[in-house]
Amino acid sequence: MAGYNKVILIGNLTRDPELRYTSKGLAIARLGLAVNRSWRDSASGELKEEVTFVDIDAFGKQAETLGQYMKKGSPLMVEGRLRLDTWEDKQTNQKRSKLGVVLESFQFLDSRSNREPGSPDAPRNRPAAAQPATSSPAAEGGDAPPDEDDVPF
Repeated sequence: MAGYNKVILIGNLTRDPELRYTSKGLAIARLGLAVNRSWRDSASGELKEEVTFVDIDAFGKQAETLGQYMKKGSPLMVEGRLRLDTWEDKQTNQKRSKLGVVLESFQFLDSRSNREPGSPDAPRNRPAAAQPATSSPAAEGGDAPPDEDDVPF
């Protein structure tokens, strides 16, 4: 049976990216993304909103780029795949699981062209063009995340 696992999300970072390195030097960034959805209730006509919080893991050069240029509140578009993490809770000895996203590509969404160079929000050492990082996961150290023993979280 064939499968397809693709996610595209647009939202704002809930915290600054947490950038760490494995013992082999692979960069890993953990991000939190808030994705908003608004709709009008058909019965009451009231405007309603829900927020979904998604944990995202980025690897390699993309992780370093996100760690350098993004901060809490920054808008971001993410393309990736869903991954189910499972573990045993050491306190309750119960199996736990969490659905997250492994980043495959991203695109900066905020326009920094209106900001003054040298202002606090101006990027440091930003490339000339803010192009999306589109390198493949295979080129960034493999399709699979590093071994659990190498992850510094």
